Amino acid sequence: MTANTEPMTPPLLAVTDVARLLNCSTQHVRRLADAGRMPRPMKLGALVRWNRAEIETWLGAGCPDPRRKGMTRAIRVAT
Repeated sequence: MTANTEPMTPPLLAVTDVARLLNCSTQHVRRLADAGRMPRPMKLGALVRWNRAEIETWLGAGCPDPRRKGMTRAIRVAT
């Protein structure tokens, strides 16, 4: 068997990962999320994570306001 040498990309992103993708501060990411101006994060207990595919789709579409496009989605996972 050969080992896959490609780095795995995590399906969920922390606020620091999203900030790096957007080239902005973590505080700005939190403000965008709180205002509903980006895809909503998931709450996993005390953790807050964004779906990588949703963020990449949002970025690819030019960062439209999800309040007008129906892109908001929240998943609450109880622990």
